[in-house]
Amino acid sequence: MNNHKKKMIAPIIITILFVLYYVGITILLLTIDDLSSLVKFLLIVVPLAFAGVMIGVLISRIKEIRSGEEDDLSKY
Repeated sequence: MNNHKKKMIAPIIITILFVLYYVGITILLLTIDDLSSLVKFLLIVVPLAFAGVMIGVLISRIKEIRSGEEDDLSKY
């Protein structure tokens, strides 16, 4: 069980960094006043969608690690 926790550390850290990056981009884009509403909406939604995808991938990876399928290449 301890080995599983060690294997989960890297994906969790990478996900946290990417989510903070995407949220930072979103906050930065909120400060730009010269953009139209549609462009601003798209430039905010896309990074937040990427953050959501990263969290989804993390959840999937944690399930793989817990089930013992650490090596995705073994399936092919």
